[in-house]
Amino acid sequence: MDRGAIAEVNLSAIAYNFQAVRKIVKNRQIIAVVKADAYGHGAVEVSRKFIEEGASYLAVAFIDEAVKLRDAGITAPIIVLFDRKEVREFFDFKLIPVVYNVDDALSLSTEARKRNTVLHIHVKIDTGMRRIGLSGNALINDLEKIAKIERIKITGLISHFSDADLSDKSYATLQLEKFNKVREALSRKLNRKIFSHIANSAAVLTFKDAYLDAVRPGIMLYGYSPLGQNIDPILPSEHINLMPAMKIKTKILCIRNLAPASPVSYGRTFITKRQSRIGVIPVGYADGYNRLFSNNADVLVKGRRVPVVGRVCMDLTMIDVTDIKNISEDDEVIMLGQQGKESITAYELAFRAHTISYEILTSLGGKSRKTYVEAS
Repeated sequence: MDRGAIAEVNLSAIAYNFQAVRKIVKNRQIIAVVKADAYGHGAVEVSRKFIEEGASYLAVAFIDEAVKLRDAGITAPIIVLFDRKEVREFFDFKLIPVVYNVDDALSLSTEARKRNTVLHIHVKIDTGMRRIGLSGNALINDLEKIAKIERIKITGLISHFSDADLSDKSYATLQLEKFNKVREALSRKLNRKIFSHIANSAAVLTFKDAYLDAVRPGIMLYGYSPLGQNIDPILPSEHINLMPAMKIKTKILCIRNLAPASPVSYGRTFITKRQSRIGVIPVGYADGYNRLFSNNADVLVKGRRVPVVGRVCMDLTMIDVTDIKNISEDDEVIMLGQQGKESITAYELAFRAHTISYEILTSLGGKSRKTYVEAS
């Protein structure tokens, strides 16, 4: 038996969500963010679908993610958001680095001279996120230094919002104003327009002024809003009817018949109150199913919710199937997704685990074996 669950990824939902973004941003280019293995959905297959749907670029966090896409035969432009160490691989695999200091630009220039080529780069501006990017009083000076370096060409300017998901847009507006001043100054200096992008999913949904030349959605493409389930963005509702693309499923490993007053799992945090049937599923916290789901989550069996009981173990989790008729070993269990009329969303699991849907998707999807379907 292979350990863990299966992540069933619906590529039709991936395509639907991409086109939902397209409806909102109209003629802007779309940079599809596929970092963290496409938020746990499988970067290679998902990237192919985004390209088929019209993505102008793909964006990853680190070079190894980009190399996997190239090895799979994907030739679309790939922006590497954070990595900077493996200079040669930017050239070997035709990648677009995001540069955020002068020294890195010089290193890229040195390699470009060796290869007698010109490397196109995007430059990161820190407008208020305080992670990486040119910032402070030296920002414009450093940007002008990079613009003068031989054998590299600034073709893009990038920044990132820290709180575009909030209804109060005062800080996001300050970030955008700062970014626009920098892009205008650079455009004057170079006497050409600079391809600029700052809008993440939250900004796509709530901040039209930030669309600029391209948008850079992530979580939206996988069927979830960064605003949460119950927060209405400013755009018409028909534009945000997203389709969750991932279903996490497993099968019942065995069923235990337990008498009343029987403790279940570590610490005896659950004790049966009646004659019970307890199903054991072969998924635990080593497979991305958070230990905070102990006595605090449901799964779906035969289209009905059943509770997780006892502590989630490293490799196993127990569920109470007493009220499910005709239950047997090897019956399907849905941990995330829809079965019949019931569904369990990443919003729900995130609420129970005091986290965000991003973590649920990357944790469960990242640890699960993947299959792909095309289903409307």
